[in-house]
Amino acid sequence: MTDVLTREEYVGVMREMTFPASSWINGKFTSAKSGETYDSINPATGEVLAKIASCGEEEVDYAVKKARQAFDAGVWSRMHPSERKDIMIQWVKRLKRERYELTVLESLESGKPVRDIAEIDLEETIHCLAWYAEAADKLFDKMTPSGDDALALVVREPVGVVGCVLPWNFPMLMLAWKAGPALAAGNSVIVKAAKETSMTAVRMAELASEAGIPDGVLNVVTGPGSRVGKAIGLHDGIDAVSFTGSTEIGREFLKYSSNSNLKKVTLELGGKNPAVVLSDAVHLDAVAEHVVNACFWNMGQNCTSNSRLIVHKDLKEDLVERILIKVREWRTGDPLEPSNRFGSMVSKEHFEKVMGYIDIGKKEGATLLLGGEALNEGSGLFIPPTIFDRVTPEMTIYKEEIFGPVLAITTAGSDDEALLLGNDTCYGLQASLFSGGLRNALRGARELKAGTVSVNCYGEGDITTPFGGWKLSGFGGRDNGLEAFDQYLEMKTIWIDLSDYEVDAELD
Repeated sequence: MTDVLTREEYVGVMREMTFPASSWINGKFTSAKSGETYDSINPATGEVLAKIASCGEEEVDYAVKKARQAFDAGVWSRMHPSERKDIMIQWVKRLKRERYELTVLESLESGKPVRDIAEIDLEETIHCLAWYAEAADKLFDKMTPSGDDALALVVREPVGVVGCVLPWNFPMLMLAWKAGPALAAGNSVIVKAAKETSMTAVRMAELASEAGIPDGVLNVVTGPGSRVGKAIGLHDGIDAVSFTGSTEIGREFLKYSSNSNLKKVTLELGGKNPAVVLSDAVHLDAVAEHVVNACFWNMGQNCTSNSRLIVHKDLKEDLVERILIKVREWRTGDPLEPSNRFGSMVSKEHFEKVMGYIDIGKKEGATLLLGGEALNEGSGLFIPPTIFDRVTPEMTIYKEEIFGPVLAITTAGSDDEALLLGNDTCYGLQASLFSGGLRNALRGARELKAGTVSVNCYGEGDITTPFGGWKLSGFGGRDNGLEAFDQYLEMKTIWIDLSDYEVDAELD
């Protein structure tokens, strides 16, 4: 596990850092030809960290050209898989070496607590890339039972040039989830980093180049989604796009594909995920701890956040009391202070959006139990954990994804009602279920309509388990697991007719 430094040590790392402010294309830092930049702002202080190259269609076209040249030349796509593996392992080693710089850089840009990045995000990023590196030379094709007159091979080949469009809430980890399997499969990759959190992606690409990934194979283009993301979606030279973000923008990528070359599109989108507590749930202290973590980890800026708590009426009062005790352990403040569990919202725009939902919750009659007001922490964008009770299915905060630290509690009169309420959403990404009985737990897990259901815990699985959603939460494939490779590979049947050939065998 990564060592967690003191605040003073992290500040020292920050003072020695150089902020990567350009795109990384064809193995070089690349500015926008227009000369345009935008401010990367530390949301915890309001300070401008760097002026980032604001790229657009021209830079995307250049990145695609270089990515395609690298792919067609075979410098990576036709490299032996074990060699790709070795180079990616060298990349992982460099990420470990620069772990303190990457941790501070991500905290400064995103407002995330430095301890979470050090202990969770960076560790999982490194593990993810190492896992896919090791899988690179362990993917097998197959031969079908076609009889003696033919040889039928079913092989998978890299799709070509892949666009990976990242969200701002887990910048390094989402790059690893997408670029890891795409690169291990032999593709060239163009990463569109989120505008708010682009610098760690550029730094990771630079370290990949140092590790030996050839020029043009891993590129990062910085800039707004309205220009860079759209250009990736519409580009005829891109063969597949993997996108994580809002359902609204996910719909746009399907349109981009339709209006261009019908590129493969994989979408991991939003969620309004329930934590369902049945009448036979036990160990309520543990349940409370999972509920708090599920809703408030990363300030609720998490697509699998359990922002709805649906609890059986017999356990409601006891569980809520324990939740209120647990949540007070989550200190809010300076993200570079390792004792703080809660940092800043990622941007002023998002801060105002979350505060707007809190105001709607109050106006629509939900009972505010905790929080509900922004904190006065200098120039920072801090919203403390906020909990509403007596939330009904008609209320906005019950139905819409807030993507902030807001928990909506709804009481169920029976276990059957609890499961019905759990499924009462247009989303289906993740659900948590708490039950003391194996039969109830299995029944409930089967009934909940979500891509991942965690039982007696909050979780998303691990790198071995495919991750994605149902309904408006996902489309076209999965991240994680060996299943993630499916996004980045094309299947080919090779049929060899043997019937017209005679093989002479000489017998001794």
